[in-house]
Amino acid sequence: MKVKAAKNGDRLAEINIIPLVDVVLVLLIIFMVTAPMLKEGIDIDLPEVGADSVESQQDDFIVSIDSLGRIYLNEDKKEKYSIVSVEERLEEIFTDRKKKEIYLKADRGIKYGYVMEVMAAAQRAGVQRVGMITNPPQGTVPK
Repeated sequence: MKVKAAKNGDRLAEINIIPLVDVVLVLLIIFMVTAPMLKEGIDIDLPEVGADSVESQQDDFIVSIDSLGRIYLNEDKKEKYSIVSVEERLEEIFTDRKKKEIYLKADRGIKYGYVMEVMAAAQRAGVQRVGMITNPPQGTVPK
């Protein structure tokens, strides 16, 4: 705190806010740099479809297929599966699970036949319901 003498002899106290501004700017820069890195998930270019949305729940199980045909379970980027291994893994997961449904999130560049093979593998593994995740068309407002 800086103290100055006023013209009439009284003292005025001024708070130096320059260090505060410096700290705030440094924090702002740190958050601007780290925020894009916090985005987790698999980069998938979803198709755009005009349909009503379904409320998502905490226990929803998501199977993702990226543009290279790699299969991921529940947005776990660490482990990739083939059609054979995903069937085995889904069978392990859904053996004791009460809710036997998945949501499929496939890149728009993946061939329809490959998506159907993944859906068939899920069905053989015991999955009873399959939902598809898409994006709403550009320029529309989600409900």
